[in-house]
Amino acid sequence: MPSFDPRHTPDTRARILDAAELLFVEHGFEATTLRMITSRAKVNLASVNYHFGSKEALIQDVFRRRLTWLNEARLAALDELEAEAKGAPLKPRQIIDAFFGVPLRVAADTEHGGHTFMRLLGRTYTEPATFVRQFLADEYAAVVPRFKQALFRALPDVPPEEILWRFHFMLGAMSYAIAGVDALQLVAGYEMDEKDPGALARRLMPFLLGGLRAPLAGQTEQTAGKAEKKTPRKAA
Repeated sequence: MPSFDPRHTPDTRARILDAAELLFVEHGFEATTLRMITSRAKVNLASVNYHFGSKEALIQDVFRRRLTWLNEARLAALDELEAEAKGAPLKPRQIIDAFFGVPLRVAADTEHGGHTFMRLLGRTYTEPATFVRQFLADEYAAVVPRFKQALFRALPDVPPEEILWRFHFMLGAMSYAIAGVDALQLVAGYEMDEKDPGALARRLMPFLLGGLRAPLAGQTEQTAGKAEKKTPRKAA
């Protein structure tokens, strides 16, 4: 797996990207203005125009500088697993860990920007932006098909369409979980103080794997029907 070197250089471009990343997480893409970014980065507007040309290009570069590494790490993990399997199908757990485990480990990095970036990536599911979604789709184009095929081979008895739906649900669950615990705290009604950055992965990975392995809807209904027939009814 390629090494993740998140060290920031002190140049102007890096300062702008760091400031934009934090502000997009705090305020969203639309509400964050270039003036807010230049103020946080301590640069002038001309610097933003020189390095990026537009706010849209800046947003894309904020994603690209970490997402490129993230997708390379996912593919490297999958390549290693498939090489070890020597042509045999992988286990679903291995595939899930390669795709979702890598970003969850990045999200646990609270010192070098990994946690901030993954919260921003999660925000794309809760704050739609057409050009961001299209950009991310292009970035994932070389990654997702590899993982889909691995899942199809690992779960030959599950219809491909069902696997795609479950993959979609898993993406949403991971993104929502990484985006923060604010919504959960609101629902639960009490403050959740999570000091262990690795706890999210330990909680979420079994949940994702359980969802992937869950019985099909038709099978669940049939099982419930058989159980109901076997259970004697009490007299009224």
